[in-house]
Amino acid sequence: MGISKVTGVAATTFLVISVSLCEMGMRIVMLPFLATSVVAFVVTVASHDAINLPWILGKNSVGRFPLWSAILFGPFLMLARTYAMVKRYMRKESVHDKIVEGLYLGGWPFLLKHLPPGSPSVIDCTCELPRSSFVPADEYLCLPTWDTRAPTPYQIERAAHWACEKRSEGKPVYVHCAFGHGRSACVVCAILVELGIAETWKDAENIIRERRKIKMNALHRKTLEEWTKKRVSLKKGN
Repeated sequence: MGISKVTGVAATTFLVISVSLCEMGMRIVMLPFLATSVVAFVVTVASHDAINLPWILGKNSVGRFPLWSAILFGPFLMLARTYAMVKRYMRKESVHDKIVEGLYLGGWPFLLKHLPPGSPSVIDCTCELPRSSFVPADEYLCLPTWDTRAPTPYQIERAAHWACEKRSEGKPVYVHCAFGHGRSACVVCAILVELGIAETWKDAENIIRERRKIKMNALHRKTLEEWTKKRVSLKKGN
């Protein structure tokens, strides 16, 4: 289920609860439920594939959320972090896996032990989770993307070049989203092509699947096709 559907269900649920409390005369108690419902509805609209506005949460280039975002979207941001942490402990899979030498794919590193070895440079594909303090800002690239959505072709191209530069410097690269299954896998496909390890993104997807369980959807594949076409056209232009 996409994020817009999940938050839409949550928004409706909180709205029903707030209306029920209001009818019972508990208007003060109702307010937190109503506020949460409004936030959830905003996220539902902003995360819909036809609109897709990840910047609405305010996450900046160094992976931090400004005060206004914490105030307006606090309930959603806290729920996103809590969900990621709880689900991490419930899953039996590893936090990250080595795809090829120096390139790792995985989930949000909220503890230092979650990072791959070698003090990696980090590509963050989430718009809802913060950069952890132990990840250096100068070794960090943020591609704000909603869960189940895909980075834009421009973001994918930027990430692929950035990763190649870091690898040329001898630094390992860690690409993550919340759990390392969709958004980040999409980006790693492009990196494998840019590194010359895979000829096409489809070949890259197969390489990744041999090493980690991923869940790329139709939108991820469509975006990679768009990225491939732009990449080919730029090469022909040169």
